[in-house]
Amino acid sequence: MSGTGKVVCVTGASGYIASWLVKLLLQRGYTVRASVRDPADPKKTEHLRALDGASERLHLLKANLLEEGSFNAIVEGCEGVFHTASPFFLNAVDPQAELIDPAVKGTLNVLASCTKTSSVKRVVITSSMAAVAYNERSRTPDVIVDETWFSSPEVCEQSKAWYVLSKTLAEEAAWKFSKDNAINMVTINPAMVIGPLLQPTLNTSAAAILNLINGSSTFPNTTLGWVHVKDVAMAHILAYEIPSATGRYCLVERVAHYSELVKIIHELYPTLRVPEKCADDKPFVPIYQVSKDKTKSLGIDYIPLDTSIKETIESLKEKGFASF
Repeated sequence: MSGTGKVVCVTGASGYIASWLVKLLLQRGYTVRASVRDPADPKKTEHLRALDGASERLHLLKANLLEEGSFNAIVEGCEGVFHTASPFFLNAVDPQAELIDPAVKGTLNVLASCTKTSSVKRVVITSSMAAVAYNERSRTPDVIVDETWFSSPEVCEQSKAWYVLSKTLAEEAAWKFSKDNAINMVTINPAMVIGPLLQPTLNTSAAAILNLINGSSTFPNTTLGWVHVKDVAMAHILAYEIPSATGRYCLVERVAHYSELVKIIHELYPTLRVPEKCADDKPFVPIYQVSKDKTKSLGIDYIPLDTSIKETIESLKEKGFASF
């Protein structure tokens, strides 16, 4: 499908997933209105301005997630709105102010702006597997997690998983608001997103790979889903373009324990020093499965984990975060 003549909005456009989303939208001919906190900051905008088609069809606009009405003028006249802006980091000092408020209030502010214009046909929200898989149910090799699962705010609070809580509450609030206001909304729920970086700064998920090649002596006893950034960006676009797309889409190419990532890196780069032991001596957190049925309906053909890891490492090297 061609986006020629169509105008869409991407919030938080300087972020990791959003930068790829802007790149692919421009490639498809869309005109993109991209919100960033500070359009004058070259760190946030230079890589976007350098994209093919940017000089003709990319408009960078200032917006603040916590400011009501901040997105009114940006979404005005847009047919599609991609809301990706939401902080992702793990060591919050004040989780409410740093993670939860921007995620929840930001989402509601963007959706509220969408209700003020008749041009918006569909809103695609970047949620996360964080909003899907964290509840009382056990995750073991024979368990298949799918779009009907929802994370439990209580479980997140008990384990002090503040980022997970922020995504869970934001998605809950988004579904309620979209139903109450008859907004045509779809969510994309990726696991850990890796692959090449377009932005000059190091993002949290790419840092997870960097930490395995920068001389660390141990790897975390953690099991996560992994998916390539290009597949995630493409899923957003297809969820917008395909009329029958509806509800949530879990995006996971493979669920793997960190020990498996270390093994893959060692096979790809035999000379790189990778951690040899786990950070604790407990049994490894088990892997589980995530259903791919629904994303197949979008036409996503996943890039394999080995490729995602290799491209992440090559990108980290190219950007100067890793040297070998």
